[in-house]
Amino acid sequence: MQRRVKTHHMVLGVMCLMYFIAYIDRVNMSVAAPMIKEEMGLSNLQLGLIFSAFAYPYAAMQIMGGWLADRFGPHKVLTVLSLIWGAATLFTGFVGSLAALLVLRLALGLGEGGAFPTATRAFTYWIPLKQRGFAQGITHSFSRLGGAVTPPLVFLIIAMAGWRESFIVLGAVSLAWTALYWFTFRDTPQQHPRVTESELAEINEGRAEKPRQEKGPTPWKRLIGGMWKVTLVDFCYGWTLWVFLTWLPSYLKDARGFNLKEMAIFTALPLLAGVVGDTLGGVVSDRIYERTGNLRFARVSVLVFGLVGALIFMVPMISVDSAMTAVLLLSASFFCLELTNAVLWSLPLDIAGDYAGTASGMMNTGFGVAGMISPVAFGYLIQTTGSYSLPFMISAGLLGFGAFMALFINPLNTVKREVASLPVGARLSGVGSA
Repeated sequence: MQRRVKTHHMVLGVMCLMYFIAYIDRVNMSVAAPMIKEEMGLSNLQLGLIFSAFAYPYAAMQIMGGWLADRFGPHKVLTVLSLIWGAATLFTGFVGSLAALLVLRLALGLGEGGAFPTATRAFTYWIPLKQRGFAQGITHSFSRLGGAVTPPLVFLIIAMAGWRESFIVLGAVSLAWTALYWFTFRDTPQQHPRVTESELAEINEGRAEKPRQEKGPTPWKRLIGGMWKVTLVDFCYGWTLWVFLTWLPSYLKDARGFNLKEMAIFTALPLLAGVVGDTLGGVVSDRIYERTGNLRFARVSVLVFGLVGALIFMVPMISVDSAMTAVLLLSASFFCLELTNAVLWSLPLDIAGDYAGTASGMMNTGFGVAGMISPVAFGYLIQTTGSYSLPFMISAGLLGFGAFMALFINPLNTVKREVASLPVGARLSGVGSA
């Protein structure tokens, strides 16, 4: 007899697919840019405006998207957001002007900006407490996998049909995912007809609270107090991640002398290392919590280890002579960096519970602001110094600062605990930080 797939595993799989598709839609513009630039006669400055247009609504939508998910439920909100970014991707294949490109990139940032906080809110009642790190790790590993496969995938479609067709095809895939999500997801397991009593008991193991029905005011002050250190650490993490996502190919070409074929191969290597790091970081954090019962140690230890490890491998990469050694060090650095990603996205669930959408939006605002500043600052420093050394040293310094700030994060200081009275045993164990 075939074993039945559990519904919360199915929900997790649908979310993994969303992260994968969203990152392809985010990165595809950089792959198609040379063809778009040539056809439309764009300057480098105009191309830069198109690249940066994504980041501003993306950052602005973090808190708003999470708040909307908390208020109206992730089922409705993520459906609307995915419709926006799917349509923006598809219609990019029909543009004929710079203005249209800018508007559609802004729409893409608007849709994707609220998507990840909304997805985190969706996990609040679907993912068992002891599997949160794994869930955040595996979903974000799919996003890194999406970034790694985008260049060959988009180049293949362009070679077969053209750059416009690449956006049309990818936009259609995004809209198909929207339909899949609408029919398979519900805001809570209790609302899903496929969830059995035994699966519901598994999902709710260790929880002190049930899904709230009332729509009370959002505790902004408590959320800010609980999340500001996480947001700062996420900024430090995001600064370096944006460097990898935007400047890695240029670094391999300019500083290490790789040709186009070598760049295609060795740009993917660090990103693939990040796929492993994303999943492993969440699994390790969950295992530490399961064995020790100490949620703070489980989260903070992985954060500090990952950020310090990324720093340790990045510093010698700057001065090493061998190009291949530099690639391996970059891969090791990015692997360690991505160990922290699942933990960062688990912390809003730990700290905020019912308000995890808003809290994760607060956290990922740090990443969004880093996306607005890091690529530009990195490029300015390269232009003014004629070297990649100083920009990478600044990135390493921020990694060290992030590791230091991570020491002060305490996921047991939850918003729930400030507004509800819990038994002493639950207070000590961290149970109830739903």
